[in-house]
Amino acid sequence: MKSLRNFIIGLLLIAGGGVIGWQATLQGWIPDGTSTVIVESPSEKNVDLGLMWAVWKILDTDYLKEEALDTDAMIYGAVRGLVDSLDDPYTVFMDPDETEQFSQSLEGQLEGIGAELTIEDGVLQIVTPLKNSPAEKAGLIPGDIIYKIGDEYAMDMSFFEAIMNIRGESGTPVTLSIIRESLEEPFDVTIIRAEIDIDSVTKEVLDDGIVYLSVNQFSDTTSDEFGNALSDLILEEPAGLIVDLRYNGGGYLDIAVEMLSYLLETGLPAVSIHERAVNNNEVLMTNGGPKLLDVPLVVLVNEGSASASEIVAGAIQDHERGIVMGVQSFGKGTVQEVEFLEDGSSIRLTIAEWHTPDGRAIQSVGLTPDIIVEVYEDDAENEYDRQLEEAKRYLEEL
Repeated sequence: MKSLRNFIIGLLLIAGGGVIGWQATLQGWIPDGTSTVIVESPSEKNVDLGLMWAVWKILDTDYLKEEALDTDAMIYGAVRGLVDSLDDPYTVFMDPDETEQFSQSLEGQLEGIGAELTIEDGVLQIVTPLKNSPAEKAGLIPGDIIYKIGDEYAMDMSFFEAIMNIRGESGTPVTLSIIRESLEEPFDVTIIRAEIDIDSVTKEVLDDGIVYLSVNQFSDTTSDEFGNALSDLILEEPAGLIVDLRYNGGGYLDIAVEMLSYLLETGLPAVSIHERAVNNNEVLMTNGGPKLLDVPLVVLVNEGSASASEIVAGAIQDHERGIVMGVQSFGKGTVQEVEFLEDGSSIRLTIAEWHTPDGRAIQSVGLTPDIIVEVYEDDAENEYDRQLEEAKRYLEEL
């Protein structure tokens, strides 16, 4: 692998395909009177781009509205179409403006509703609302389909366009039309955008010496925050530990491995990465610093737990370090990498699939908890966290 600094969930934005080597060629010249152009692709196969240039020439000479022929837009559109042909929602090309927005999102400069999104079967869908976000407070749940943003249909937008329309200045409203499987009719919800500032790890000491750690994302700070929280607990000698990964849509792969290094013995397989080239497959191992290995552990997951969350839960399950409790997780079993290009555009592309230590592939399937705890319809109204209460009960009985 080129680097462990890879993404495993496609919330914020998107990705691209294997066209990096073509970028300079496409930008460098437009054929004059040429019907066939042969280029050498990165895979060393001869590729005939004659059809594309033939269409380009027809547009350039005969299209009615000459002012609409924006060379940059046409180039980016051609590359975007090439990437979109892969039909992978996590593999998308981003032009320079989109790349800048994406980079800002990685730095935490976000204003919007606070929900992770994906494309499933061609529709825009909620992966998870972030904890304490406007989306969560408005009642959005994993699996909700966004079919309209304002007065525009989401299916008429690219993934990036949809995200940019949902984001916006803090304090401004956005109205989403939602389809929910459990309801017969769609409904509208108006959400006031806000600055999205998420604590990676929060800690709470519950009754009977049980400690609750909520992990909300896998960002640059998560590993240190999680490790520090565990270090603080050593002197407290907790009777049990609950790690809550519900509604955690993931983040960085290496952070998931670092978190597992606190929870498992050193030198155990954390996750296996399967790339396109068989000889590039790699098993990532826990790398030291385990804490509280003898403390009983419950990991909570739900339908909003994805990617890095599933890596952690899957390894805990395979190594029998603790119990995974809740409901079936999201099923995001691929790894993405971002390639930044010379003109300021970028490609975020799927480069690998990951498996749990026992070899389980969870893409589009998810993890099945050791103990299934369904949430009742009236739990939210009664402010009753059934899954957390069942985790506490399980640890108390131990």
